[in-house]
Amino acid sequence: LNRKQENQSARATFILLGFSEYPDLQVPLFMVFLTIYMVTVVGNLGMTLIIRINPKLHTPMYFFLSHLSFVDFCYSSVVTPKLLENLVVEDRTISFTGCIMQFFLACIFVESETFMLAVMAYDLFVAVCNPLFYTVAMSPKLCYFLVAASYSWSIVCSLTAIYFLLTLSFHGTNFINNFFCELAAIIAVSCSDPYISQEIILVLATFNEISSLVIILTSYAFIFFTVMKIPSTGGHHKAFSTCASHLTAITIFHGTILFLYCVPNSKGSWHMVKVASVFYSVVIPMLNPLIYSLRNKDVKETVRKLINTKFFCF
Repeated sequence: LNRKQENQSARATFILLGFSEYPDLQVPLFMVFLTIYMVTVVGNLGMTLIIRINPKLHTPMYFFLSHLSFVDFCYSSVVTPKLLENLVVEDRTISFTGCIMQFFLACIFVESETFMLAVMAYDLFVAVCNPLFYTVAMSPKLCYFLVAASYSWSIVCSLTAIYFLLTLSFHGTNFINNFFCELAAIIAVSCSDPYISQEIILVLATFNEISSLVIILTSYAFIFFTVMKIPSTGGHHKAFSTCASHLTAITIFHGTILFLYCVPNSKGSWHMVKVASVFYSVVIPMLNPLIYSLRNKDVKETVRKLINTKFFCF
């Protein structure tokens, strides 16, 4: 029976409904999402390049930021090209394998982003609360370990989610009420009882969200108490401005996820799910490099030098 279910699921196809209920908006939406995607690619790859070429930015904070940019680029590239394609073509089908792979990769990168932001909060905690021991505490070895652990755990979580998703059966043509293969939308079209799969994936997602938020909130609690002990107002301003970009990125990312999964009725409305999905899978990857570059003198200085060098070469 399992083999028969597997064969039926493998032959199943999915149709991504996306924004098909708004036929007049297909072209304007295509232009908006294409612009966002181009800014995302240039912003995140540009941020990674800037961090690599400026020796001033060879610090743990920018090392983590370069990985955040890499994750944002990958995450956006898993979701947005298919969204753009479906806005201009009639045939919106995606194969069973393609859908599962899109969910798997999206899951890896969203989990990686969750833990990368937590790692960056810990880095800020060490920088503000133990500045004299910062270079010793945040050794290159530890930085590599924290990044590798974030990626590894994200892959483990994604493989677990995929395993339980594959225990469900799918028949024929299924209409996915979203613009990419998002978990709730896939489960909604399953022919078998999704209770166990849903519960296990929910427990895993809740554990990841709570553990990362505990790291972030604990780090910021220590940062706040340390900063409040600084006698000068200038010291307060300097410390808080260091944290401002990271706090903004965290608030937008976790705020969207908490709204989507914790606010009553937000999950009941597919329109709400689509808007939140657009925000955390398309818009946030574009915002992160802008948030970090606009508030950073070293990044802006490197960009200015690059532009001047280009003009000088021409």
